[in-house]
Amino acid sequence: MKLQASRRGDNLYIYLSGELDEHSAPALRAGTDKLIDENAGLSRAVFNLAGLRFMDSAGIGFLIGRYKKLKQYGMSMYLENPEESADKILSISGLYSLMPKI
Repeated sequence: MKLQASRRGDNLYIYLSGELDEHSAPALRAGTDKLIDENAGLSRAVFNLAGLRFMDSAGIGFLIGRYKKLKQYGMSMYLENPEESADKILSISGLYSLMPKI
C-alpha cells in the first residue's frame, strides 16, 4: 500500500494506491492520521482512490475512521476517482452519503 499527499489551497489530497485490506490498514491509518493532524486547519480532505486495486471491509472501516477523525477537526471528506470495484463497494455500503464522490 502506498500513501502520497499534497496540499492545494484549503484542500488536503490523499492518494492511495495498492491494496487496502486488514494487513495494510494499520500502517495506512497511522500515516493518514499523521497527515490529517498536520493539516488540521484545512476545510476538506479528498481521498483519491484511482490507484486502489483492491479494498475489502477493512477499507470501509479505514474510510469511516478517517471520516470521524476529519469531523473532529471540522473538515469534510470526499472521495475521487474510485476504481470500478471500489466504486461498487462504496455505493452498496452507502458511504457516498457521508463522503461524497467528486
